[in-house]
Amino acid sequence: MSDFNYIIDTFFALFAMTLIIVMVPGFAMLEAGLVRTKNVSAVLTVNTLIYAIASMGFLLIGYTVAFGSWDNDNMSKWAAFLFQMAFVGKVINIMSGGVSERVKVIPLMLFTVIVSTLLYPIVVNISWGADFLKGTFLDLHMYDLAGSTVIHSTGGWALLAAIMIIGPRRNRYTKDGKINVIPASNIPLVVLGAFLLWIGWFGFNGGSVGSISSKESADTVALTILNTNTAGLAGALVVAVLGYLRYKKFDITMILNGALGGLVAITAGPDLYDIYTPIIIGIVGGALVELMVPIFDKFRLDDPVGALSVHLVNGIWGTLAVGIFASNGDDITLWGQIKGIIVIGLFAFISSYIILSIINKLMPLRATDEEQLEGLDYSECGIEAYPEFKKSI
Repeated sequence: MSDFNYIIDTFFALFAMTLIIVMVPGFAMLEAGLVRTKNVSAVLTVNTLIYAIASMGFLLIGYTVAFGSWDNDNMSKWAAFLFQMAFVGKVINIMSGGVSERVKVIPLMLFTVIVSTLLYPIVVNISWGADFLKGTFLDLHMYDLAGSTVIHSTGGWALLAAIMIIGPRRNRYTKDGKINVIPASNIPLVVLGAFLLWIGWFGFNGGSVGSISSKESADTVALTILNTNTAGLAGALVVAVLGYLRYKKFDITMILNGALGGLVAITAGPDLYDIYTPIIIGIVGGALVELMVPIFDKFRLDDPVGALSVHLVNGIWGTLAVGIFASNGDDITLWGQIKGIIVIGLFAFISSYIILSIINKLMPLRATDEEQLEGLDYSECGIEAYPEFKKSI
């Protein structure tokens, strides 16, 4: 029977890992649809290289830093590694999407190496892994099943540091404080990308339960996936309603970001709630996206894909929600959740800011105004995604 459990849980981890990898084209298509046509090849190149470089860095160095050992008694250690490896690139995908249309490929890939081998593995170590802070004042007692803070907020803090260093896209903001709207170039790609991410989230959260080989664990996996989907639905619906009430229009890009916000928010504890609580969590998550996107613009934090609102803000909200709705006075407390947010947030932001500043001194992160005008497809890749289209300025 133990061999059967081992085999089933190994297969489950490999299947969940495959669903998570579906999020690679999800991020790529979402970003390709939201940027201008002259920058699409650059976005696709960045997403492809992030997957390759981050996965290799985690294989060679990062996994051992995070967990200390490859040993695993519950499933094949190779399957356990592959499942964790699938997460790594998502941290950098969050950051890369938010600096699209003005970030150069090589310095971003150098940052990817450092994130996959050191920065992200340290975050995993103190939360899910070997825990070198155990027994110290900074020892975290944060419940974060699949990474509202560990993955999404970590990527969001890195993005905030990057935007502060790189600055906005050319002509995004005027000197008198006005915002120049830069519309999405391909709405069908945005929809495709968002739904690939949504599907991938079932492996992201469901797989994080860790086992499906008993009746109890199978029920937990099913509840986790149900609650994950519910929060996404609620996030989409609340943004659709709020957007229509404000503008008498339905903005599909915002509706999808509302869904993603709900999915990020539920990621910390989908296994802990009844089937109704995720509706509340998703509603708040979607509302936060609707609220925060224009606020970040007011602070001239140029984020073409809304990643700060979706991943950073809702990563924080989702982690807090566990303390609010699932606190048990023992293993899970609101203070434990807050402490985890603060410790990981400070580490992720400060380390990212320092690393990116050093890289920026060695080789500029930001493309020149001339390169942005021409399009990064031409200057960075030499291959234009839509060569028959006349370039926009």
